[in-house]
Amino acid sequence: MINNNLFQKDLLQEAFKQSFVKLNPKLMFRNPVMFTVWIGTLVMAIVCIWIMMGVQNQGSLAYNLVVTSILLITLLFANFAEAIAEARGKAQADSLRKTREETPAKLENGKTISSAQLKKGDVFICETGDIIASDGEIIEGLATIDESAITGESAPVIREAGGDKSSVTGGTKVLSDRIKVQVTTEPGKVFWIR
Repeated sequence: MINNNLFQKDLLQEAFKQSFVKLNPKLMFRNPVMFTVWIGTLVMAIVCIWIMMGVQNQGSLAYNLVVTSILLITLLFANFAEAIAEARGKAQADSLRKTREETPAKLENGKTISSAQLKKGDVFICETGDIIASDGEIIEGLATIDESAITGESAPVIREAGGDKSSVTGGTKVLSDRIKVQVTTEPGKVFWIR
């Protein structure tokens, strides 16, 4: 199951560290807007140093320090937000990979196996609350399916046997009803673990 806690201690610590690592000009250059802010921060820091060395035509030291601090905080906050987003994306991808190995697949004969053991052509059954074990085609039944873990779309979709809405993706969740699914991919080629 994916942990939706945004404020995990280890995630926050890593994001805080990355806020400073991402100040590297080579990394900042990839984002033109934040690179411009980085240059402005550098210029303001130089102006503050000049004022401390006795130059009088650049305004007050306090004002320039405040502007420099605001620009630096802006950079750090932007880097922190980016690092949090990256960490959450990686955590979700890791969770989906782990789910692939742990998802049980109920075969037609009543036997339950790991989704990693499914082969192309195998048929398994999914009921309300089950995670779909592999990419496949519905060969019997109709179900409402939550595809948000894969597509990000919050609205559930209806999939049914026959027609153009019969394919299902491994890692999605059956919200209602019961379907029989025939595996259409070879082991290790499922969409959600690439």
